Amino acid sequence: MGNRLRQLVVRWGRLRRWRRDRRKRPVTFVTALDLDGNILRVAQAGPRDRILRLAALPLELAADADRTDPVVLGVAISKALARAGIRPETAVMGIPRARVVLRSMTVPVIEKLAELASLVHLQVGKDLPFRVDEAVIDFKVRRQVFTPNERVDGAVKGEALAVAPRLEVLVATVKRDVVDFYLRLAEAAGFPLAALGLLPYANARCVEACHVADGDEAFTLVSLRPDEVGIDIISRHSLLFSRGAAVRPPAEGGSVAAPGTIAEHLVQAAVIEVVRSLHAYAGLEANPPVSKIVVTGATGAEAEVVARLSSRLSTPCTLLAPSERLQLPADAADAATGSTGAIGLAFGMVDAQRLPFDFLNPKRPAVPRDMGRIRILAGAATATVLLIGVLGLRSWLVQRREKVLEAVNLELADAEKKRPTYRRMSQQAASVDEWVKGGRDWLAHYAYLTSILPSSEEVYLNSMAVSGQGQIQLGVQARSGETLARLDKQLRSAGYDVKPLAINPGADRFGYEFRSAVELIVPDNLRIDLQKYKPPARPSDDMSLEPAAYRRPGGGG
Repeated sequence: MGNRLRQLVVRWGRLRRWRRDRRKRPVTFVTALDLDGNILRVAQAGPRDRILRLAALPLELAADADRTDPVVLGVAISKALARAGIRPETAVMGIPRARVVLRSMTVPVIEKLAELASLVHLQVGKDLPFRVDEAVIDFKVRRQVFTPNERVDGAVKGEALAVAPRLEVLVATVKRDVVDFYLRLAEAAGFPLAALGLLPYANARCVEACHVADGDEAFTLVSLRPDEVGIDIISRHSLLFSRGAAVRPPAEGGSVAAPGTIAEHLVQAAVIEVVRSLHAYAGLEANPPVSKIVVTGATGAEAEVVARLSSRLSTPCTLLAPSERLQLPADAADAATGSTGAIGLAFGMVDAQRLPFDFLNPKRPAVPRDMGRIRILAGAATATVLLIGVLGLRSWLVQRREKVLEAVNLELADAEKKRPTYRRMSQQAASVDEWVKGGRDWLAHYAYLTSILPSSEEVYLNSMAVSGQGQIQLGVQARSGETLARLDKQLRSAGYDVKPLAINPGADRFGYEFRSAVELIVPDNLRIDLQKYKPPARPSDDMSLEPAAYRRPGGGG
C-alpha cells in the first residue's frame, strides 16, 4: 500500500511539471485579432516571426448597433471570420491603452516570481482608482537598477556610498469587467481566447521586428485609429512611456461631420497629443531622449500627421511600412498598414517568453499555506502570554512612577507661582550683563548723538536701543528724504559705521513724512569729547521741559 501511494505521488508530480512546461512552450501557430473601429485586423503567425496571413475584415454592424455589447460584436466577428475562411484555434486579443492603468515602480530584488507578485499587488492596490478585488494586475520586470543607500551614522566623510540593486517594474492594471467583456466576445464569436495582451506592448513588439531603432535609442510610435491616438515611447525593446487619447469626430448641426472634417480633426488631435506626450516624457528622469518619430495606422491621415510633426518638431518623423520591413507578400501590404497591434500580438505569442502582459493569465501572488496560519496562531498565543506579563509589570511600575509624578507636580506648582519673579530677575540680569559686557559708555554716545543730529524741527528720534553685539539702533522720523540722506553723511563724518538706510513713507501727526531705522556700529577707535560739541538750540516754541500744566490745552502761562 505504501509503495502504491509513493508511485501515485511521483506520477502526480510528473504530471504537474509536464503541465507547467507545456504552458511555457511557445505556440507554433496563433491567430491575433484586433478591433480597429469597424475593421477586424487578423494576423496569423508561425515560429521565427513568420507572418502566414494578414487580413483586414470589415464588420457588418448596424448604424444603431451597441458596440459595448460583447454579444453583438462577437456575432459580427464570427460572420467576418467565416467569410474569410479563418477558424482560430489559438486566439489572442489586446486591450487598448485607454482602458489600462500603467504605473512604473521600483521594488527590491526578489527571486521568486510569486513573492514579487505579492509585493506588486500590495503597492499598486494603494493607488488604484477602483477596488483591488475588481482589478486584474500583471507586470513586467524592465531592468535592474542601482539606488544609493542612505548614509549610516558615523560614516567617514568622503566615503563612497554603497548601492543596492532594485528592480524597475512596469505594472498594468485593468478592471475585471473589461476582461470579462473580451471573454464573452470570444465566446459569442465561437473561438477560444488563449491570451489577452496589451496593445502598446504589441505595437512595440511589431516595431522591434521591423528593426526601426538602432541599438538602445528611444523612438516614438504614433498609432492612429478612427477613435483613438496612441503614443508609445520605446527603447531597448521596452515600453518607457505610453498614452492613449480618445478622439471623437466633430458634429455639424446635430449630424455626423464630413469625412474631410473628421480627418482634419484627427490630424489636429494627433499632433497635439504627440507634442504633449513628448513634453511629459522629457520631464521624466533617467530616460534616453527620443531620436525619431514613427507614425502608423490606416485612417488615411498618417501622411498629413507626418508632415505637420516634421514642420513643428526637430525630431525626424517617418511613416512606418510594416510590409516592407517584414518582407510580406504584395497582397498583404494594404492589410499590414494598420495591423501593427495584431502583428505584435501574434509575434508575442510565438516567442519563447510569451506575452509580457497577459490579463487572462496574470502573474499571481503566492498563496499562503496552512503551516503559516499555525505559526501565526502559535505566535499570537505566545504574544498573548507575554502581553499579560508585560501588563502586570507595567501596572506595578506605573504605581511607583505615579508617586514620583505627584511629588514633581507639587514642586512644579510651587515653581509656577514664582515664575514671574524669576523671569523679571532674569531679564534684569540680562540687561545688566549686556551693558557690562559692552564695555562702553552708552550715555555718552546718547549725549554725543544728541549734539550731532539735526535739530528737532527736521528730525527726531522715537526709539533708541543697543543690541547685544554693541550696535546702536535708532528709530528716526524726518520731514523729508533729503534730511535722512544728510543724516547718513553726518553720522559717518561723526565716526560711526552706518548700515545703508531704508527710507519708508510714514507720516505722523506732527508732519514728519518719512521714517527710517538706523543701525550704527561703533568703531573701537572712536573717542568722544563732549566738551567740543553742544546740542542744537531749542526751538522757541519748545515746551517739552515746561511743567505739565502749561502744556495742557487751556493751561496758564
